[in-house]
Amino acid sequence: MTNRLAINAPLASWRLQTVRGLRCATRTSTSGLATLALLMVLAIGSSGCAVTSFDSLAQSPAPASKAAKAPVPAARADDDPTTASVALGVPAAPLTEPGAPARPPVKIALLLPLTGAGQAAIVAESMKQAAEMALKDVNAAHVQLLVRDDKGTPEGAMAAATEVVGEGAELILGPLYARSVTVVAGIARSKNIPVIAFSNDRQVAGPATHLLSFLAAQEVARVVTYAALKNKRRYIALIPDDAYGKLVEPSFKEAVARAGGIVVAAMTYPVDTGGRSSAVLTIVKNLHDEIVSIEGQGNPIDAIFIPGGEDTVQLLGPLLKQASIDTKRIQVIGTGALDTPNIGRDDAFLGAWFAAPDPRGFKDYSDKFSRAFGHAPPRISSLSYDAATLAAVLATGPDGARFIPTALTRLSGFNGVDGLFRLTNDGITERALSIMEVQKFGAAVIDQAPATFTGSTVQMAAPTAQLEPAAFPSQRGGVSRIN
Repeated sequence: MTNRLAINAPLASWRLQTVRGLRCATRTSTSGLATLALLMVLAIGSSGCAVTSFDSLAQSPAPASKAAKAPVPAARADDDPTTASVALGVPAAPLTEPGAPARPPVKIALLLPLTGAGQAAIVAESMKQAAEMALKDVNAAHVQLLVRDDKGTPEGAMAAATEVVGEGAELILGPLYARSVTVVAGIARSKNIPVIAFSNDRQVAGPATHLLSFLAAQEVARVVTYAALKNKRRYIALIPDDAYGKLVEPSFKEAVARAGGIVVAAMTYPVDTGGRSSAVLTIVKNLHDEIVSIEGQGNPIDAIFIPGGEDTVQLLGPLLKQASIDTKRIQVIGTGALDTPNIGRDDAFLGAWFAAPDPRGFKDYSDKFSRAFGHAPPRISSLSYDAATLAAVLATGPDGARFIPTALTRLSGFNGVDGLFRLTNDGITERALSIMEVQKFGAAVIDQAPATFTGSTVQMAAPTAQLEPAAFPSQRGGVSRIN
């Protein structure tokens, strides 16, 4: 049964195929003007200023899909947006009838620090490659990708944005850094051009500036909600005294309060130890003494919140043991930064819970990317792939209505490499996250991500002061650096 969603009454209806997940199959409906191809997984890479169209990509064969897609009913753009998400990664149908004049390509800009400092250029090159692979995967002959180097600076971003706006870009993907996003958003806003950026600094989001990145506040809310369902009510926390810690601490306390729990003790520790962990050990021992005191009054501690990634595990794992904090009895919960390959090597973190996208989507994407380019993609590159496929899907819409707010912020969202997500009116991307459990080798899903969105977006703590990276994080585990 197909539900209806009105995007703009005077406009002819255009199609969006729907699926319940990345591996669900699709079947196109036979009524309406055009069938929208659906896509989503990020990637980008390559340096310099370039204009890439699908025609140049079509010269080499696309990697074979792992699984054939069986037909399912398609949802149209005038269907109810609360019921069916749009699947990204499905090849697009022709936009014109046989014999009809070809439509001019829709110009989509991609701004990345292709000559940025440190690892930024390497990551940006992979994100460029991911975007190009995305357009090739969906047969996006209707899209012309305008790739520009923003040099990783606000000045470079201003020049790049001014250039692509002058060339007729209807949507801007990127930039990566918050300061650059602010500059680009101002230029784009003056021409009513929406932006889908990759910064994870919530402060630069806005009604026409969407952040497609992973946001720690949502991961915290999801894992705390799950812990509460498992009767975890009394929490303690070890928070890093850095930008990341300042970002997640208010989100954690708010999430616990919303779930009906209580934070009975929270301590911060220095991240830059100079190779000596004695000061951190003292803090962890103080936390142990606090646990003993609280539980001595008949109030057991249910969970300990430890945000951070592999560096956090390497620092705190041995110290938790030395301080006799029993993480087999007190449940460890964390953020998606724990989503790193070797996290289970430390017994103190075995069995820890964290929220993250279902890993199967990224694995399939990573395998395809590796076959195409000869190296594994950085974790963040999936954002570029999904952004490019989303752009290709919406680019099949009518002129003037392709990237309007109601199309971008479809309530039922989109299904991409990292699962179900939706752009919101405030610029924050809401994601459907799974609950993962750390095991000896990697992590396993113990609670599936929701299949659909219901109601309004998740309420999160107000953004902290704007944060900038000291160095670019190539993996999600590099969470102490906010871009």
